[in-house]
Amino acid sequence: MKKNFTLILALVAALAVQARVITITVSDVRYQTITGFGAACCDGAMCPFGNDTQPVKLLYGPKSKIGLNIMRMEISPNFIGDVVVPEWNYWDSPYDWKGSLPSAKIVKERGGIVFGTPWSPPGEYKTNGTAQGGNSEDQGYQHGELREDCYDKFFPWLNTFLEYMKSNGVDVDAVSVQNEPDWWVSYSGCLYTPQQQLNLVKNYAHMLDRETYNGVRLISAEPLGFDPNYSNMLLQDETARNQIDIIAGHIYGHPPLVNLKNAAELASKYGKEVWMTEHSVTDNIQRLPNWHEQLLFAEELNECMQAGCTGYIYWYMRAHWAFVGTGESEYGADNVKNQLLPRAYVMAHFSKHVTGSTRLDAKCNTATGTNAAFETTAYIKGDSLIVMAIDTTANSGDLKIKLPFKVKSGIHVKSTANDCLLQESTIDIAEPVDEIMVEKPERSLNTYIFIIDREDEAIREFTQADRKVSKTYYDLSGRRMETPHGVCIEKCSDGSSRVVYMEQ
Repeated sequence: MKKNFTLILALVAALAVQARVITITVSDVRYQTITGFGAACCDGAMCPFGNDTQPVKLLYGPKSKIGLNIMRMEISPNFIGDVVVPEWNYWDSPYDWKGSLPSAKIVKERGGIVFGTPWSPPGEYKTNGTAQGGNSEDQGYQHGELREDCYDKFFPWLNTFLEYMKSNGVDVDAVSVQNEPDWWVSYSGCLYTPQQQLNLVKNYAHMLDRETYNGVRLISAEPLGFDPNYSNMLLQDETARNQIDIIAGHIYGHPPLVNLKNAAELASKYGKEVWMTEHSVTDNIQRLPNWHEQLLFAEELNECMQAGCTGYIYWYMRAHWAFVGTGESEYGADNVKNQLLPRAYVMAHFSKHVTGSTRLDAKCNTATGTNAAFETTAYIKGDSLIVMAIDTTANSGDLKIKLPFKVKSGIHVKSTANDCLLQESTIDIAEPVDEIMVEKPERSLNTYIFIIDREDEAIREFTQADRKVSKTYYDLSGRRMETPHGVCIEKCSDGSSRVVYMEQ
């Protein structure tokens, strides 16, 4: 009896060990291509950095530790009055647009994407006569909407912003219709219903001067909770659909796998990009985030990718709960001004490796959903197969990863608690395999990067002619580049592609 009991205990222990092995199955079913990741050029309520360019220098470009490539900036409706700052040497604009210029120049020099979002059109275009949204009982403001007799002024006003930036050496890549058109605010804001946005875009977006301003793209209004009614109404109208390039929104109060996913379904049908253009993960704004909260941020990034997102842009670039420290001692000794915070390193798992990739179908043998204990996604980029794995539990163990192609080598990039961030180690692969066991630490964010064995017949039977490849280059917006520079996508005639950095 004692012997049988010992055998039972051993069997239970073996089954427990086996149960801890999570299996990820990746297939060659392809979804969206990822344009990139970024943040807003501010460290307060739309307070741009001015000449303090240290945050973008830390965060942007392929040679940075973090690798961001998209920057959001405000198209301010506010006048600067008689204030003149000669050292900026800016084009003579009456609007307060100079604060993002130095940062935008650096991002562009490093091959990144910059886009502008209006918080409001100029006050003289609106029903309440002010750039403020109108949510102020003390001042008795009315709802602030764009007056119908000023619809024809809106896109010419955006053109003046594009001219201002171009005259100062920055070719803006995209402009948005409106920040949070469904949120009534006391600061700069403007309300649009989905129908009002449709009327504006359908009848007047042709006035955006794409030819003069380097093919600038138009982003939809960015609703607070990614309400799909805003984007769906645009996409269901052929005239409006042809004017819109990117569907956008925020995810306040609405997890990515709900509204964002719903909006992305129709956007994908029509070949439109989907950007999540603002969200703050501020679990407890009175202190620095703990490691569990950092992992929840990683899961948010992961879920946005699962939902069909092609671009993710965080809110403040510099804040004690963002990417770069502010120096305010009340938030802890680690909040050092202009030094990277752990959240930046979490973002780097995606921005350094997922940018320019195409998402693959990935399934695991555990429960999935919003903020699940374990989450995964997978991607292909040139010769690389990338698998992300996030585990918020205290259970360490192994992962079994089944891949669609044989791989010949790999690296493991992991971030765990106690300042273990972006640590790299080699994955030992003796011979090409399509199934592999890898380490998964407890409470960890993991990026497994495998190099495809191109001799695998499942991929391609190379002939001598195949090996004489030609190369073309595209920017991260998919536009062909005759003289490639900065971060771009190199596509070869053999069907492979990769993200590269080209010196000017």
